Amino acid sequence: MNGHGDDLYRYDSRIRSNFSSNVYNAMDRTGLWARLQSRMNATACYPEPVPHALAEAFAGVLGVKPEEVCITNGATEGIYLIAQAFRGRRSAVWAPTFSEYADACRLHGHRQVTGFYTGEGLPADAELVWLCNPNNPTGEVREYDRLKRWITQHPDKLFVIDQSYESFTFKRLFTAREAATFPNVVLIHSLTKQYAIPGLRIGYLTASAPLLQRIAEQRMPWSVNALAIEAGWYAVERGLELPMDLVAYLQEKERLTQALERTGGVEVWPSDTHFFLSRLRSGRAAALKEYLVQEHGILIRDASNFEGLDEGFFRLATQTAEENDCLVRALCEWFSDF
Repeated sequence: MNGHGDDLYRYDSRIRSNFSSNVYNAMDRTGLWARLQSRMNATACYPEPVPHALAEAFAGVLGVKPEEVCITNGATEGIYLIAQAFRGRRSAVWAPTFSEYADACRLHGHRQVTGFYTGEGLPADAELVWLCNPNNPTGEVREYDRLKRWITQHPDKLFVIDQSYESFTFKRLFTAREAATFPNVVLIHSLTKQYAIPGLRIGYLTASAPLLQRIAEQRMPWSVNALAIEAGWYAVERGLELPMDLVAYLQEKERLTQALERTGGVEVWPSDTHFFLSRLRSGRAAALKEYLVQEHGILIRDASNFEGLDEGFFRLATQTAEENDCLVRALCEWFSDF
């Protein structure tokens, strides 16, 4: 429960730069905040028990039917709804990846098959295959053609593809319209990441209508609060587009990773998006995290609790050029003590 990144709540005002969650903290939210402030009166009454009106608006932007969209309390609610809808099944989860897939499966009695993604094939006895794409914590995008081949060759398996970071890569991914044509694919989407609003908790699922109906039946009423729904309307009115220059952002990510590798103390894993996994050549990520907090007001994600990773791993999400340079300088100071 407490093993995720962005544990900013532990450190109060000491943190000046937060690299620990996969959110770009310099996103311009002024328009969204103004919208929410103007709609505070919405908190005085119950929202729509199930936000069908917002789902219909999303469908119009995505080019799918309203019954092929389900608005959720963040991507995480979607994960747990899927696990609940298919309780007791056999699920394959490839490590390292987001821990909530395994946690949701355990909660709902799934028999789990764990392993490492190689692209060679699927576990023969898995009924559900959980994929994060781009993957958290590595930032790797799975090959589109291979995934599509697996989906078509294995109609007996349900492919749960979490595309929460889909707006932050130029690699080819499934569209909502394409996924809805398959009876065995459900996509998970997140406005939390796209608009840098993790505190509001809003995401959505897209899938074929029969599949999504089975999943949506598990929902409790009012799971999406009034302000989150307003944020959804704000996003849909802007075409669900990423409100930033992705080309420049990914160029800054490349500059940061190169600077980190030049320190000589960090090995950086290749990534297809704005966040990436790193490994200390010497020392523990937990100790580095505490040093950066105490000495520099910088928060990183200790990634040693991801299954398959050791105590040297940590994850970073690219921030502004100034913050990135401060991080590199702080790391150089840390390495000078070894």
